[in-house]
Amino acid sequence: MLREQGLHTTTLGARGPLVAFCHGLFGQGKNWTSIAKAVAEDHRVLLVDMPHHGRSTWPDHFDYVDVADRVAELFDPEDPVALVGHSMGGKAAMVLALRHPELVERLCVVDVSPVDYESASEFAGYIRAMLALDLTTIERRSDADAALADAVRSPTVRSFLLQNLRREDDGTWSWQPNLEVLGRDIAALSGWPEDRLAGAAPYDGRTLWINGETSDYVRPDYVAAMDRWFPRNRRVTIKGAGHWVHSEQPAVFTEVLRRFLA
Repeated sequence: MLREQGLHTTTLGARGPLVAFCHGLFGQGKNWTSIAKAVAEDHRVLLVDMPHHGRSTWPDHFDYVDVADRVAELFDPEDPVALVGHSMGGKAAMVLALRHPELVERLCVVDVSPVDYESASEFAGYIRAMLALDLTTIERRSDADAALADAVRSPTVRSFLLQNLRREDDGTWSWQPNLEVLGRDIAALSGWPEDRLAGAAPYDGRTLWINGETSDYVRPDYVAAMDRWFPRNRRVTIKGAGHWVHSEQPAVFTEVLRRFLA
């Protein structure tokens, strides 16, 4: 299925500095709506459907440099952005800040590090399960939920994945993410483009890391890489949260973010 050229975005707020949210794998810009509404009291907010996701374009490959450069086209050095990115979106936001520092006034990275994670088997399994679903047999979303139950045991994860199932005007169902390419390029998704960033200077803007207490995506042995690329960083760990820290502890997350943006 072809997608419109370019990136789909949603705007909130009418005044104040610009803030943009970059979601993670299987996400959409609208996943950040509740937090964005709180931030929009004092900021102009941009919710981005990242490449390969939502209603945005489907490139023919995935790599973080390509994704970051596509998102960078949304911004202007005359109006630099406070960039917030979670997981996949966090890596893309970091690459964007390193390649286009004039566009990024400050950076908030949510539960991911600038490292090559050794395994993405969990996410690869989700992609295989989604691709294996025969969408021609689906009459309602509950049918898809039942069909995924064996492969994806967690009801919470299934619900999140099924937000990507869209009913077309002709009544058929389709997946919004570019599952074939994301599955094929899963190593790039879990990786970090160290070689493509050769010669890039560290990002000298203010950087906040927010991670969940029970997540292992931000660990002590990753701090050296964080400090190398983003020397002006500080780190906040939110208790009672895992990888999806912003959805598991939204009130605490929003307060931490608002203080950083103030």
